[in-house]
Amino acid sequence: MTVSPDALTADWLGACRRAADGLRAVMREHPTSKERIEETGVIGEGGDRTLVIDQESEDGVFRELEKLHDAGARFQAVSEERGLVDFGSEDVTVVIDPIDGSLNAKRGLPHVGLSIAVASGFSMADVEFGYVLDLGTEEEWVARAGEGVLFCGEPLPDPPPERRTKDGKLEVVAIESSDPRWIAPHIGRLEERVHRIRAIGSVAISLCQVANTRVDGMLTLWNTRAVDCAAGQFIVRESGAHVVFPGCGDGPLDCPLDLEPHAPVVAARTEQGIEDLIGVLGR
Repeated sequence: MTVSPDALTADWLGACRRAADGLRAVMREHPTSKERIEETGVIGEGGDRTLVIDQESEDGVFRELEKLHDAGARFQAVSEERGLVDFGSEDVTVVIDPIDGSLNAKRGLPHVGLSIAVASGFSMADVEFGYVLDLGTEEEWVARAGEGVLFCGEPLPDPPPERRTKDGKLEVVAIESSDPRWIAPHIGRLEERVHRIRAIGSVAISLCQVANTRVDGMLTLWNTRAVDCAAGQFIVRESGAHVVFPGCGDGPLDCPLDLEPHAPVVAARTEQGIEDLIGVLGR
């Protein structure tokens, strides 16, 4: 009798890289902003209007999931457009954002990401594999539980320490959920704690900048969906940094892996950095 492979030990990296090739092909086939704003006419399970590029990119990911399922892996998938999809088991959850940074993609801005996480349960704490590709820079982050981070195929060097100005402010912090209505209430607390901010336009890619201390911290100024951050937050943690989802459950990583925007995500190299950024949120 053939033994079914454990879904956690399936070839997730190979599947992710093939899905990444699919995303590259979609972007080549739709090179202009005029082509990339075309909608399918339906609303995705995440609540947004589905773009043709969203649909085609997600189709590419799901073709890879179907291959893993055909090879015997059993899991469930959560994706921005299709929602929850059963592949034979609730024991393993795959969380997918086929294009993180859809607005960047539509406008031709460079940071466009593929984000895929694999978890042994249904919370952020349960993630055991994370993959994020920045299509604009062709940088790839991969993490497995207890094995650290691969950056562009090589072990991530020990990240530099966080940097602060002479008056104690975090030198550079990435922010997402950058609607002016969400920035405005926090601007005073940002000024007190942060020297400079950057808004990349992709939650997953912004999180990965914390992994190698390109930024000293990252936070979203509004509640964030798991599809945007499940892989990135795991990569941050495997790099030795810290992540919390303030106000979501009893523990810092109790945020569920579903399509609801439950809480902001806060990441920093140090626990003090986490406290400073939670303070920006007024929590």
